[in-house]
Amino acid sequence: MDSLTQIVLGAAVGEVVLGKKVGNKAMLYGAIAGTIPDLDTFASYFTDTVTALEIHRGFTHSIFFSVVFAPIFGWLVSRYEKLDNFKNWSWLFFWGFITHPLLDAHTTWGTQLFWPLDLRLAYKNIFVIDPLYTLPFLVCVIWAMRLPRTSARRRKINRLGITLSSSYLVITLILKAYTYQKFTAALDEQEVNYTSVETKPSAFNSVLWTANVDTPNAYLIGHYSIFDTQPISFASYPKQHELLGNLKEEEKVQQLLKITQGWYTVTQKENQIFINDLRFGLLGFQPTENRFAFSFELIKTPTGLKVKEVEKNRTQAKQLLSELVNRIKGN
Repeated sequence: MDSLTQIVLGAAVGEVVLGKKVGNKAMLYGAIAGTIPDLDTFASYFTDTVTALEIHRGFTHSIFFSVVFAPIFGWLVSRYEKLDNFKNWSWLFFWGFITHPLLDAHTTWGTQLFWPLDLRLAYKNIFVIDPLYTLPFLVCVIWAMRLPRTSARRRKINRLGITLSSSYLVITLILKAYTYQKFTAALDEQEVNYTSVETKPSAFNSVLWTANVDTPNAYLIGHYSIFDTQPISFASYPKQHELLGNLKEEEKVQQLLKITQGWYTVTQKENQIFINDLRFGLLGFQPTENRFAFSFELIKTPTGLKVKEVEKNRTQAKQLLSELVNRIKGN
């Protein structure tokens, strides 16, 4: 999830663990704990694009990291803050660390919670930024923060924020199951020969959902809003994996294909090869849309193959948002 959401979650967890004893300092250190796992994003400044993607939400998002580093941070804070003991600070950091990847596991990217095992949990039931999850939670945390640390009302309001956010997660899981049935029913009705279907919510909401459908020679992408009245239609995107040729044997390409978990297409533009990660969908909802949210250019250099992420055109953000809102309203 986005940084603000993780800060809010960490603050709420810190309040539960230690708020009655140390007040807003529990929220402060909880917010810090909720932010620390995402420091793995700085890997992009020290390594190549593909390795940075591979590292993201790995070690720092694991149970191992939470167990090993919580006592270290707890000890450091206990040396600085004399308000409580080492054990309680360690407990605060543990819960701040572990709830971060537990929430991230609900997104499309997922987390390697069981690192070093090569297993990524990704339930794909919430977008990385979802105001309906974050804003009520944020209001409750700020409200609780303004009350005395010994106030029973403070604890109730903080628990209310946690209950609202957790309930919303449950609702998105129900919506995921509901929309999955809609997609598979549409595929069966259209007599599509498919092997697997993956669904995920579109940006900033849980009303409009997207399905990736694996067929023998192409991937199909369809959208469904719970306000739709027309049948679901699917756009076809040829896999064209053969365009990689010998490039498929390159180490960086192998890494990238592993990251996509097999959900990728290959396109060629002016003799340049691009790998498109389908897991994060398209930049738009038109039937002819061919802009992928994540696309990587393979560049041959004298020192070897370089993988470069294609930059997004930020000037189109307003248009994309308008398309999203219109599509949410239904077809």
